[in-house]
Amino acid sequence: MGGEVLIRQEIIDRVMARRGRLHLFEKLDAGKTALLVIDMQNAFVAPDAPVEVPAARAIVPAINRLAKELRERGGQVIWVLHQALADGSDWEPFFGVFVKPEDRAKASTALSAGHELQKRWPGLEADAKDITVNKNRYSGFIGSSQLADALKQRRIDTLLIAGTKTNVCCECTARDAMMLDYKVVMLSDCTAALSEEEHRATLENMIQQFGDVMTADEVLARL
Repeated sequence: MGGEVLIRQEIIDRVMARRGRLHLFEKLDAGKTALLVIDMQNAFVAPDAPVEVPAARAIVPAINRLAKELRERGGQVIWVLHQALADGSDWEPFFGVFVKPEDRAKASTALSAGHELQKRWPGLEADAKDITVNKNRYSGFIGSSQLADALKQRRIDTLLIAGTKTNVCCECTARDAMMLDYKVVMLSDCTAALSEEEHRATLENMIQQFGDVMTADEVLARL
């Protein structure tokens, strides 16, 4: 599920007691901000795709709106796409263990370079100034992509996290980003998981330990 899920009051109370405010960032510098749109590919977004996350389709309008506004204010949009070898051998500990044998080829092939399902979901609005990087792990920050280099070259220090799944690739990338000293904002209405419970759990974890949690509108008000 996506952004309609709210953080529980008990978590908000805990955050307020610990730091005296809910949100970490009252102002964001658009020129130093990148929107990372993670795994919004046909393989995850298309109906009946091999690794479909149905709720991902519902967050497309919010991502498009935020991306457009961020570009206009001088920010960067980066499409982070998962890419695997067709046989999954570049991540054997995942495809060989977490995916049952009869589904392995379907999943890995769908994420292989050049496959139609590996491409960005067509409902997402890209721009010539956007960047696309590929990864082959959950996180984009463990040497599996060129993301870190792209951010460094552009002197980015703030990351807005969008995409799917909230509790897997989005959360892994956000955690690593925080520990690499980036300012991190998880976008509650621009991320999606397979259930409300999983989506909420990541938002609550993030706001307590790893970054801020905001809607697209809340971010735009601070840029």
